[in-house]
Amino acid sequence: MKLKFGLMAAALTLGASAMAQTKWDLPAAYPASNFHTENLVQFANDVDKATGGKLKITVHPNQSLFKANEIKRAVQQGQAQIGEILLVNFENENPLFGVDGVPFLATGYAQSMKLYRAQKPALEKLLAAQNMRLLYTVAWPPQGIYANKQINSVADMKGLKWRAYSPATAKIAELVGAQPVTVQAAELSQALATGVVDSYMSSGSTGYDSKTYEHIKNWYDTQAWLPKNAVIVNAAAFNALDKPTQDAVLKAAAESETRGWKLSEEKNGWYTDQLKSKGMNIIKPSPQLAADLKKVGDVMLSDWLKKAGPEGKSIVDAYRKQ
Repeated sequence: MKLKFGLMAAALTLGASAMAQTKWDLPAAYPASNFHTENLVQFANDVDKATGGKLKITVHPNQSLFKANEIKRAVQQGQAQIGEILLVNFENENPLFGVDGVPFLATGYAQSMKLYRAQKPALEKLLAAQNMRLLYTVAWPPQGIYANKQINSVADMKGLKWRAYSPATAKIAELVGAQPVTVQAAELSQALATGVVDSYMSSGSTGYDSKTYEHIKNWYDTQAWLPKNAVIVNAAAFNALDKPTQDAVLKAAAESETRGWKLSEEKNGWYTDQLKSKGMNIIKPSPQLAADLKKVGDVMLSDWLKKAGPEGKSIVDAYRKQ
């Protein structure tokens, strides 16, 4: 009888410990080797360690669980508890998601961090209204133009088959007379190989990950903007955690943000060196191209402010006051 009760007690204890462990899925759009994904894995490991295994987060890279444009909705609806999104992808839903995709508004890491600080309260409010909360962001390295064609001015961009992956990149195509083609990061290599696109605007990181150097030989370092990835969590999933676990998640998130921004800046130089070593020309834009692109940026900022209204204006004003 004692043995029977002992076995029952052991079974109940095992059952309780199994129930105590919470498992979260974290879909991500980029390859496992990308620094954003590596940072996510570090975040998941930090949470695991800090909670003594109470909260296990599994990172699913390279769109293996949800496609890039499906991740936000998956988190919002609780199909995934947590996820990583590229904020500018959702500008059509709400302009406030796209302020860091306005070309030449914030062109370096210091400026981009100032813009993030100005944007963050509005971003948190927006996500809260959609049953989510912001955990942290990490900027991509500065954006440049990949093209085989020599580009000395915006006029030279006319007719390019241009990869558009966000409203901002589609708008640039419209303004410069290129043909926009929607292609997400995971499909980029194939799109280049098959000639679906012959140019695009992105960071050195994307060029390296997608082996763009196999198809395109020029990268114009325009420093156009630094879009941010954001790690978001379903509010109900977060609220269901006990206080110590919530604190562990927030602490790991803050550390991931600091580490991620630092890593992005370090990686920027590394990616540029890698592209050079693979035979790509890293080109400083001509004064004419820089001036032309600045005009494109001015048009897009004006358009963005019209769409974003007073809240958008207050973000830009707060950014410029810093």
